Amino acid sequence: MDTIIFIGSNKSGTSREAIKTAEQMGFFTVLFTDREKFIEQREEFPDVHQMVYLEDLQNRESLKGQLGLLKRQGKNIKACLSLVDPFVYTATLLSIELGLMHPSPAAIYKMEEKTRVRKALQDLDMNPFFIVIPSEEPAEKVVERFEHSLPLIVKYPQSNGSKDVILAETERELEQGIQLLRKQFPEQAILIEEYLNGPQFLIEVLVWEGKVLIVGVIEQFISKNDRFIVTGYHYPASLSETQHEKLESVVKKVLSTLDMTMGSCHLEMRWVNGEWKLIEINPRVSGGAMNQILHEGTGINLVQEIIKIHLGQEPDLTQSKHKHVFAQFITVAARGMLLRVTGKNRALSLEGVKEVYVKPRKGAILTPPYSLGERYAYVIASAESFPEAKKIAEMAAKEIKFFMEPL
Repeated sequence: MDTIIFIGSNKSGTSREAIKTAEQMGFFTVLFTDREKFIEQREEFPDVHQMVYLEDLQNRESLKGQLGLLKRQGKNIKACLSLVDPFVYTATLLSIELGLMHPSPAAIYKMEEKTRVRKALQDLDMNPFFIVIPSEEPAEKVVERFEHSLPLIVKYPQSNGSKDVILAETERELEQGIQLLRKQFPEQAILIEEYLNGPQFLIEVLVWEGKVLIVGVIEQFISKNDRFIVTGYHYPASLSETQHEKLESVVKKVLSTLDMTMGSCHLEMRWVNGEWKLIEINPRVSGGAMNQILHEGTGINLVQEIIKIHLGQEPDLTQSKHKHVFAQFITVAARGMLLRVTGKNRALSLEGVKEVYVKPRKGAILTPPYSLGERYAYVIASAESFPEAKKIAEMAAKEIKFFMEPL
């Protein structure tokens, strides 16, 4: 029985869509999860043919034991992959041990930790100023060193989804940001980076036999707070020919420097004073609604092409559509317990709306966004132009109402 192994998954978004796609491709799907709740909700995962709970998904010995058991059950493992931080490198190492097709391990290792990426790219112009602050250096000393360099970005090096990323515009905010991360990660180094001011874009990339394939460039619309929460996505980004040419050159240079010859990743970059600057790079497709956004705009199922790479098959990026797509995400302004959500059907009824997704259930505790995980719903709309797609998505999003009991 030809089988694909997935190490970790979210309940929705690209990681889950990959499992559904693998099932549609005719494979037996196995999910290793560290979420006990998924075991309790087993009936909600019909696309997962076998689910295995492991407390630590980075314990390769435990994983190898379970893989051996699957083989004895007659499962013919064709691919092992993860589309979830921080398990991409673990899945890569397992693939190597199993003799399977795998992404470039050296590149994946660097991408999974932000200080490794910054150090690897430190000689390139698109890499901003950065410094790694050891855990023993007092916050007030750091403030003294960088009081004339503000604003700055303060990050936990293994952050993802805009979690543990703080904008410090004043000396007080810099000290508070360092202290906050030190409290959460007391023995870990902190990454401080130059603040880059300019429009931000997400670039989805596949690499096949050393050839860099840019699947899509998506403009990101970021909320006006210090946590960089992306609340809107537009595909395709409106770039000039010069911007496109420079972007392609920069992306190729970054991936060449990181030794990426096979696999998938996404970069977040800002256009600053006529040049591209790298915000971050992650060794996987972007999460959330990205696969659906690209599918509505191009007809390409990106997670399917990623699976094909892991099977040793050349990806096919032929577009069957050429649409503008806008995804509007919805957050809440105050903390509370969810009582009900209304407006989903009204939003879906609007012409041009392709999908409406509401994540939380009744009784869930909702909070203002501190990371991308606190975006609680989204609307995806497509049209022949960017303004039209954006207008439809924003109109539909206004129909979604969260009724909460304040806490």
